[in-house]
Amino acid sequence: MALVKQTLKAEIIAILNTLKDETDQANAIDQFADRLATAIDNYIKSATITTTVTVTCPSGQGTGTGTGTLS
Repeated sequence: MALVKQTLKAEIIAILNTLKDETDQANAIDQFADRLATAIDNYIKSATITTTVTVTCPSGQGTGTGTGTLS
């Protein structure tokens, strides 16, 4: 899947809205950092990577394509 910046932005807004009334600042900072790290991790891992590979071997040259994800 292509990375959609708006998806990450929406998740960050949701995190901030959830924490905006938190009275314990240290707790809010810890929760924000944890949830933001998770949101970024999920966002990056949702990417689909496509590549073209060219190889040379004794029997000749070959090409191929591949698709994968980050983990």
